[in-house]
Amino acid sequence: MTIRWKYLIILAVLAPILGLGVAWSGLISVRASTGHWAATDWFLHWVMRNSVSTASMSVDPPPLDNPAFVPAAAGHFESGCATCHGSPAQGRNDAVLSMLPPPPDLKAVVPTWTDAQLFEIVKHGVRFTGMPAWPVQTRDDEVWAMVAFLRKLPEMDGKAYIAASGLHGMGTAGEVSPLPITCESCHAEAKLNNGSIIPRLAGQSETYLLESLKAYHDNRRPSGIMGVAVGTLPEESLPELARYYASQQSPKRDMPPKDQALVERGRQLAEKGRSADKIPVCLSCHDKGGANPAYPKLSGQNAAYLKQQLDLFRGAVRGGTSSSHLMVNAAKYLQDDDIDALSAFFSQR
Repeated sequence: MTIRWKYLIILAVLAPILGLGVAWSGLISVRASTGHWAATDWFLHWVMRNSVSTASMSVDPPPLDNPAFVPAAAGHFESGCATCHGSPAQGRNDAVLSMLPPPPDLKAVVPTWTDAQLFEIVKHGVRFTGMPAWPVQTRDDEVWAMVAFLRKLPEMDGKAYIAASGLHGMGTAGEVSPLPITCESCHAEAKLNNGSIIPRLAGQSETYLLESLKAYHDNRRPSGIMGVAVGTLPEESLPELARYYASQQSPKRDMPPKDQALVERGRQLAEKGRSADKIPVCLSCHDKGGANPAYPKLSGQNAAYLKQQLDLFRGAVRGGTSSSHLMVNAAKYLQDDDIDALSAFFSQR
């Protein structure tokens, strides 16, 4: 028995030394050109699926049937994801298909994952595959929008995909469109229906727009979607974008409120606040004559967008500009029904 234990101890000491020796020798190939053995490929995917399944057990998916999620994520998918995964508007080139492992065709694999598992993959990425984590880990709302989009992707043809993503066309034969996705792909007024969670930019002050663009550009205002969209632009181009949208006229919106009582409650809260709950008067800063140009105009924004932003402020997620701390404090004590009322009021104002 003593001899057997001695051999086990020697083996335990030598095994890692031998392993390090083999690794040091360079005999282990890392060539992507030769691929994995079938057993290695199976094992790696098995480990990945088990890891994702276990990690997703604590994820509670929200309802994903909100149609506003799809446009919010589709443009980001085309500019940030389709290069590797392909899309109904563009195929994958040979360089991408030579990656190890090659990025999967999402139309085929999305149905094999649950919503919670897709959330885990989109938010955290997958090591050793080239699949990155979501650029901002605090914006679960954006990740869920992407999951909702991915659920729709397998049934999308090219026409439906182009309409959702805001593509301006991929060019004719022999012509490559260098920038199929632009600001207008998402922010054009014609695309902003009543349930949209994408903001209206027309009519905002140049000061507010420029400060927001710089905050996205410098990663001070968290958004995986806007961070990618603005982060690649040269900083000297941002004032031109701000001037362009500030010069646009806010469209007149003539829509009778669906819930007049809710709108009236929002008006009372916006005009008077609720001092007992430390909720200030919204109209003391926003949408008044002589307002600070760094404060955004709220009137006419979609209720869904306003609700999302108030939720982010209440959770101390949105920030990055010089005045954002004021809104974090202002939204701290809002209840869900307060947010619904304020969103309804300003969307109708």
